Amino acid sequence: MRRSGTSGFTLVELLVVITIIGILISLLLPAVQSAREAARRLQCANHLKQWGLASMLHVEAHGHFPTGGWAGVWVGEADRGFGLRQPGGWMYNLLPYIEQEALHALDAGKTGQDKIDALNQREATPLSIANCPTRRRSVPYPNPTGLTNRNGNSNPLHARADYAACVGDPQGNELAVVWVSTYDQGDNPANQVPHSDYNGVCYPYSLVTMADVRDGSSNTYMFGERYLNPDHYTTGRDSSDDWCMYRSNGNDLARSTFLGWTPMQDRPSVLNGLRFGSAHAGACNMVFCDGSVRTISYSIDPEIHRRLGNRSDGQPIDASQF
Repeated sequence: MRRSGTSGFTLVELLVVITIIGILISLLLPAVQSAREAARRLQCANHLKQWGLASMLHVEAHGHFPTGGWAGVWVGEADRGFGLRQPGGWMYNLLPYIEQEALHALDAGKTGQDKIDALNQREATPLSIANCPTRRRSVPYPNPTGLTNRNGNSNPLHARADYAACVGDPQGNELAVVWVSTYDQGDNPANQVPHSDYNGVCYPYSLVTMADVRDGSSNTYMFGERYLNPDHYTTGRDSSDDWCMYRSNGNDLARSTFLGWTPMQDRPSVLNGLRFGSAHAGACNMVFCDGSVRTISYSIDPEIHRRLGNRSDGQPIDASQF
């Protein structure tokens, strides 16, 4: 006797299998996304670690943390060294210590249009360790307003950074005695006087030594992730994200720990060029003056956060409250 007919799935069975697969995917997807974000957060922390180590090498070579450059809108110049004659900020000054000597020296020995061309080339050169992978890619971004540096160049493309130096706990990042607009003004010792409210490790005209960090290198912020409005990650229209990363210290490269300005997660439609923060949920990464990187909660006690920004206020800090 032969059994007649064919075997196979019914429509109902097929729909059940598809439903089960869909449920499994929906359960697995958040776990995959969480794992990817954990990897991006770790990569971001590693970027900051490299900047921290570069700063330690800078201290060893020059005796002080990288200067914040001149007040006003200047970019770094290779022929002006690493001290008070250097108009560029901390990220430019650390280029030789992250194996970017050629980028740092791009304008060396050049004048006139050749120098301007070299400055423009550097301004448009991104670095992967300058950006948080959760936030945005390391590519040149537009300069839609045509901003021009005091050095004389205006570039349609800017490489931008997601990290900032800590100026201390003043009520502002861009405090200066004199906003210099010429080389003669910048080279004048009378103008190279930092604002008295700066008490961090990097700000305009800073030459902070390790001995100046009297609260302890493990208790003082050096660099960290900075807050940015997600609406303008790529537009160049956020006033704290409209210059290239090789400029002097401003809201693009500096943040304060003024009381109440605790770190915050990026929020659409919210502009804030004063705080640290990040695109990560729950916390941001900060590098301390000893080169260590730690995760700082958005709910950190405001007073503890303020003290961590001030290098020498003499106030005790409980590490369990970070």
